[in-house]
Amino acid sequence: MSQLESNFNRFVEVGRVVLLKAGPYAGHIAVIVEIIDHNRAIIDGPTTGVPRQAFPYRHLTLTPLTVSKLPRNAGSGTVKKYVDKPGIVTKWESTAWAKKRAAAGKRRTLSDFERFQVMLHKKSRRDKVRKVLKAAKA
Repeated sequence: MSQLESNFNRFVEVGRVVLLKAGPYAGHIAVIVEIIDHNRAIIDGPTTGVPRQAFPYRHLTLTPLTVSKLPRNAGSGTVKKYVDKPGIVTKWESTAWAKKRAAAGKRRTLSDFERFQVMLHKKSRRDKVRKVLKAAKA
């Protein structure tokens, strides 16, 4: 009898990179350093400015990134070494998820005039595309 394989592959584990959904560090990433119980884990983000703290799972989002071979309950210095070596922060920033979050954050900070300029750029781009398609059909 063969074992059934699960489609689920993001587990709460030591070394899992997480995105914080709540609190003063919402939007930052950190790494799970130790699992406390079924509700909380100790996280640390020495490269992103997140201090070492206990954090509930309901305020974390698991990312597909992991820090491999991170020892349990590692100190901030050790975590920093393990995160810097494979470039976890740059890998995160290059994901589509992080890019969408950055774009949404940038859109939120636009002024009324900047939103107007974006609208004009979209209209001109749309007009150019329509003219090219019309010429291609003719």
